[in-house]
Amino acid sequence: MSYTQLNKQGFARSLCAAAVTAACLSAPAALAQEDDNTEETKGKLERIEVTARKTVESLQETPVAITSIGAMELSEKGIEVLTEIQQFSPNTTMQTSRGTNSTLTAFIRGLGQQDPLWGYEPGVGIYIDDVYIARPQGAVLDLLDVQRIEVLRGPQGTLYGKNTIGGAVKYVTKEMAGDPQFTAEATIGSYNQRDVKITGQYPLVEDTVYLGVGYANLNRDGYGEFLTSALDGQDNENYNKDLWAARVSLEVHPSDDLFFRIGWDKTEDTSNAKGGYRLLPSILTDAPVPDSKYDSYTSLPTWNKVELEGYNWLVRYDVSEALELKYVGSHREGYSPTNIDFDNTQLPIFDVPAEYEDSNDTHEIQANLLGEHYTLVSGLYYYDGESCGNFDAVLGVLGQALGAPGLTREVSGCNNSESWAAYAQLNYDLTEQLSFSLGARYTDEEKQALVKNGLIFDNVYPFTGWFDGYVRPDGELIPQVLGTDTDGDGVLDAPAVESWSRFTPRLGVEYQVNSDMMFFASYSQGFKSGTFNPRAQTNEPGVDPEIVDSYEIGMKSDLTDSLRLNVTLFTYDHKDRQYIGIEGDLSDPTALDQRLRNAAETAAKGAEVEMTWVATDNLQFDVAYGYIDFEIKENNAIPPLIGLASTPENTLNLAANYLMETDFGDLVFNANYYYRDDYLLFETSDLIAQDGYGMVNMSVSWESMDGDWYAGLHGKNLTDEEYLVGGYDFVTIGEDGSFGPGLGGDTTLIGYYGAPRTVHLTVGYRF
Repeated sequence: MSYTQLNKQGFARSLCAAAVTAACLSAPAALAQEDDNTEETKGKLERIEVTARKTVESLQETPVAITSIGAMELSEKGIEVLTEIQQFSPNTTMQTSRGTNSTLTAFIRGLGQQDPLWGYEPGVGIYIDDVYIARPQGAVLDLLDVQRIEVLRGPQGTLYGKNTIGGAVKYVTKEMAGDPQFTAEATIGSYNQRDVKITGQYPLVEDTVYLGVGYANLNRDGYGEFLTSALDGQDNENYNKDLWAARVSLEVHPSDDLFFRIGWDKTEDTSNAKGGYRLLPSILTDAPVPDSKYDSYTSLPTWNKVELEGYNWLVRYDVSEALELKYVGSHREGYSPTNIDFDNTQLPIFDVPAEYEDSNDTHEIQANLLGEHYTLVSGLYYYDGESCGNFDAVLGVLGQALGAPGLTREVSGCNNSESWAAYAQLNYDLTEQLSFSLGARYTDEEKQALVKNGLIFDNVYPFTGWFDGYVRPDGELIPQVLGTDTDGDGVLDAPAVESWSRFTPRLGVEYQVNSDMMFFASYSQGFKSGTFNPRAQTNEPGVDPEIVDSYEIGMKSDLTDSLRLNVTLFTYDHKDRQYIGIEGDLSDPTALDQRLRNAAETAAKGAEVEMTWVATDNLQFDVAYGYIDFEIKENNAIPPLIGLASTPENTLNLAANYLMETDFGDLVFNANYYYRDDYLLFETSDLIAQDGYGMVNMSVSWESMDGDWYAGLHGKNLTDEEYLVGGYDFVTIGEDGSFGPGLGGDTTLIGYYGAPRTVHLTVGYRF
C-alpha cells in the first residue's frame, strides 16, 4: 500500500472531524493527540499526530524536522510558558527578551531576530492555531487549554510564508465535544507564586452548539528588587509577574460537513519592567555590581503594560470526502507602554521610555484535496498590519556635560505592511515506497514607513505626542526624516513606500523503506521581509528581504516497537542579512547615527537527533541533541559580525519518565537534564557571553483513579544556574583592555537572566 493510501483513512476522518477550539485564535481541522494507555499499547511507542503540513499526519510520516509536545507531557513536566519548550527541541532558542516579561526572542538554527522594535520582522513565526502572531510583544505565551506545541525547524516559506526563515512554533488548542466540562486549577510556589486557571465548555445545543471559556490569573513576587530609585511609592519588585488572560469561543456544527467558530481573547500583563544586572560598577554614581543577578537600580518608573486583544473566526466545509474548504480570519490589536532603563542607575544616563502599538487583520482561504495517489494543500493569504511606536532616549548626564539641561533623542514612527500570497504544495506517490513533494508560494508585499527623529536639549519624560511629534519650547516639531516629499517643497510629508515580491519554492523526496522507516531529502527557501530603519536619521531607502536557502536529509524510524530514532542533517546559506551599522567614528562613545543595510552573508550546517526508548511498560527515556557549525561568508556589518546570537554550538536534553500505578491513582515521575553550550548575546560583540551550563528539572504528578482530581509538584532549575538571556553593551575598550564610558557617558554593560530555582505545586479538579 502506498504512502498516500496508508494515510488516506486518517485524512478523510480529519475532513469530518471537529476543528480544534481556539483558546486565543482560530484553529485548523485536526485530530486530537491522545494518550492511549490500553494494555495493547503499554510499553510501545505512541503514535503522535501533527499538522505541520496543514493536514493531519503521523509525526513519523511527516518529512519535516519537527518536535511535538502534547498536553499530557506539558502537564506532567509542569511547563507553564512557551519559552520552556526550547529545552525539548534541538537547536532552538526561545527566551524572554531584555527589559520586559512578555516579549519573545526566538532563534531556530541560529536564525531569528533580536531587536523587538516596531518595523523589524521576526525570523521565527509564532502561530496560534495557524494564525500568525506578527509582533514579539506578548508572544511569551502562558499555556492555557493547549492540546500540543509543535516546533518546525528550518524555513517554512511555502505553507507558512514570510518571516519563517528559522522555522515556526505552533500553539494548538483543544477542541470542544461531548458533555459539559469544567476544570479549576490552582498553583502555589516559590516567590509567592499564586495562579488560578479555569477552563470549560458547555453544549448550548447538544452535539451542535458549544460555548467555551477560559480564564487565568497569574501572579508572582519578583526574583529581585530595584535597590534604589528616583521615584517614591512605586513597586520595586524586579522580575515579578502580574497577568490575566481570558477567552470565549462559540462553535456551531450545523451538519457533519459544515463547521463555524468565532472567538475572542484578551491578555493584560502589568508585570514590572525588568531591571538589568550591572556587570560593571557605574563611574557616574553610586551603583556598584549588585549581590544578586536579579537586583537592579533605576531612575524610571517601574510600571510596564502589555495589552493584547483579538477576534477570530473560522468556516470549514467538507465538500466531499476528498475536498475540504476552509476560511480563517482574525483581527488583533496590541498596546505596550514600557520603561527601559538601559544604564540601570538612579541617574538619567541612558533611559528609554517607549510605547508600541499595532493592529493587524488576516484572511486565509484554504483548499485541501485528497486523490488516489496524492494530497494537495493550497490557499490564498492576506495580511494588513500597522506597527507603530515612540521612544525617548534620555541621555541627561551627557546633555548636562554639554552645558544643556539634558539631552533626549526622540524617535516615533510607523512601519506598516500589506501582503498577499498564493501557495500550493503537492505530495505525490510515484510508487508504493517513493514519493515527492513540490511546493511554491508567491508573496507580494508593500510597506509604508515614516520616522520622526530629532534631538531635544532637555530631559523629556514621559513620552509626548506620538506621531505628531514632540513640540520644542520654540514651537518647532521633531522633524520627519524618513518619508517622501509629495509636493516638492523640500519637506517630507508622506510615508516612504517600497514593495517586494518573492517566489519561495520547496522540493522534497521521501522513500518509505517500510511502515517503520522513512528517509527524506528536501530543498526549501524562506525569506524575512524587507523593511525600513525605524531609527532612521535620514531619508534612507528600505532594505531588501533576507533570503535563506536550506537543504536537509533525514531519517524517521521506529527501529522496534519501543525505540524511535529521528535524525536530520541540514545546511543553509543566509543572504542579504539586515544590520544596523554605525556611521562615522566607531570609537566615538556618543555616536548615534545608524543606518540599516543588507550587510552580510552567512552559512551554517548541523545535525539534530531525537530518540525515544520505551524501556519497560512504565519507564521511558528521551534524548534531544542539536549541533550547529556557523560560517561567515561576507561581512560588511559595522561593527563586523563575529558569531551567532543566542545560539550555542551544542544543545542536549536527557529526560526520563516513570509511571507508578497505585490503588489511589497513577503517579508519574519526570526528570530531565538540559545543557546549552556557551553562546554570545549579540552577533557583533563578545562583551556579553554566556558560558555553557546545564540545569536539572524534576516533577511528580498524580491523577486520581476516576480522573477528576490531579496534582503536580515541579522543581525547575534545581541547581540554581545563573544564565544570561539578554543584555546591553554600551562601553568602550581601551588599549589595555579596560572598560571606558560608552553612549550616555557610563560603563553600561548590562545582563538579564533566566529564572532561578523554583518549586511549585498545582492542584486541579475536573467536573
